[in-house]
Amino acid sequence: MSISSRFAVGIHILALIEINKDGVSSSEYLAGSVNTNPAVIRKIMGMLKKAGLVEVHPGIAGAKLARELSDITLLDVYKAVNVVQEKELFSVHDDPNPACPVGRNIQDTIGPLFSAAQLAMEKTLENVTLEEVVKDIVKKGT
Repeated sequence: MSISSRFAVGIHILALIEINKDGVSSSEYLAGSVNTNPAVIRKIMGMLKKAGLVEVHPGIAGAKLARELSDITLLDVYKAVNVVQEKELFSVHDDPNPACPVGRNIQDTIGPLFSAAQLAMEKTLENVTLEEVVKDIVKKGT
């Protein structure tokens, strides 16, 4: 089981909007690149708009970035598309058996480890901008 692909799709959408800034980035165009349904793109675009990352106008095809590439971090995108609830990347199973020494202690033991892992991941995402992602894509050939 993996976490939602909305995060990767959100990054894909934003990078493509930038790379195609002289064209029209409609949901159909973006969906063609992501290889998904335009309705999926519109849903994610709504999340990105709500987070202040893109500008879209109903009835007008196309979207543009609402902030500079260098001002958008991957953490911004991650939070915008609601991949997981706040502080819940890893969840601990409910109601382990308290009569078992592992069941009695597992949550207190692994909970802090899970929190530290999530914080480390978020710190990594916070240190990468969309500008870096776009530059790498362009360098590899658009």
